[in-house]
Amino acid sequence: MRRFIATLALLPLPLLPLAACGPLPPSATLPFDASRSAADPTRAAILSSAYAFNNPGGLADPAVAARASANVEFLAVSLPYDVRYGSTPTLNLQMEAARQEMHRALGIADDASPQLVVDELYAASRALGARDVAAAENALSPAVFRDSRATLRRLAALGPMPRAAEATAMAEREHLRIEQDRVNSYSSGSSSRD
Repeated sequence: MRRFIATLALLPLPLLPLAACGPLPPSATLPFDASRSAADPTRAAILSSAYAFNNPGGLADPAVAARASANVEFLAVSLPYDVRYGSTPTLNLQMEAARQEMHRALGIADDASPQLVVDELYAASRALGARDVAAAENALSPAVFRDSRATLRRLAALGPMPRAAEATAMAEREHLRIEQDRVNSYSSGSSSRD
């Protein structure tokens, strides 16, 4: 029994260094319906937001604009900690600039939780897709969006967002480069086995 109690007393010691690490950085995850066809939600967020922000008429539908904006929020806080993209500081800086541009355009509070921004924009997107403007307005809380009606008007007529366009295009190029490197390394590895 004494040995068991002594063992319990030592358990917290390995966790002690974590106490000095400080607060965790902001983070977000995408909802279940974020990637309808892709197994990788980050890949889906990159490709769909790059298309929306870089093609004429890509943001004409407010439901698409809401999803693309939620994806920018997600990418800005998750790519710096993703092993595939974390070593690309220029991309991470561009995504943060895009996030700030989007916050200004949509009236998002400076201290808003990234997870709430993602969740509420996706909920608004679902409601807008169903043509339920009242539900879309209710999905945007005043703690995150200063004026939900103004945000919906902005989503319906979202003008050019150059930082978001540049950042999402850069993320798409980086994603394609990573994919090509993976294919090339697989190809060179399989030919050496023959």
